[in-house]
Amino acid sequence: MVRPRFARLPPAQQQAILRAALDEFATHGFHDASLNRVIDAAGISKGSMYYYFDDKADLFAHVARVEFERLLADVGPVARPSEPGPDAFWSTVERFYRDALTRLAAHPRVASLARTWLGASENPALQRAQLELEATVMPWLERVLVLGRSSGAVRTDLPSDLLIAVAIGMGRAMDTWLLSRPPDDTVPPPTGALVGMLRRALEPQT
Repeated sequence: MVRPRFARLPPAQQQAILRAALDEFATHGFHDASLNRVIDAAGISKGSMYYYFDDKADLFAHVARVEFERLLADVGPVARPSEPGPDAFWSTVERFYRDALTRLAAHPRVASLARTWLGASENPALQRAQLELEATVMPWLERVLVLGRSSGAVRTDLPSDLLIAVAIGMGRAMDTWLLSRPPDDTVPPPTGALVGMLRRALEPQT
């Protein structure tokens, strides 16, 4: 976890370190990224880096959290549908997913970071960081679940934590597949089909 000393740095210096780290991880991935290159690009000493972060995994996790939280903030929350019913809810979810992918495509470095994040999911050094990041978005997921249930779009016969776990697992698989496509692929992502899969897993059973 990032050390409190980093938060006490002037904002400009924080941004210089995060910008250098984002460039390095987006270009080289996690395994081939070099802390020395980040240190040189940020204009700080090696001792300073370890004063703020435990290791490369700690820095990578913090950069990922900052960028993914910024992406969610840019896209905004899943809005309450203007019309009642399950169809309106799932259309809203699909629109949110499409907007998120559009914004991700507009920021290639963040998209590359996301590919690295998903590809490094089996790395023991990053597993705790991934769990911590999922915990930060849990309130957001819970709000979407409540919205879906109030619309009659999400089943109520199973515990909320199980439904969220299913949604996270499916979402990770979908994101991994989408981000594995070539960056210059001009075929629109099949967001409707992907959200349809999620809908069939979570909707009330008849």
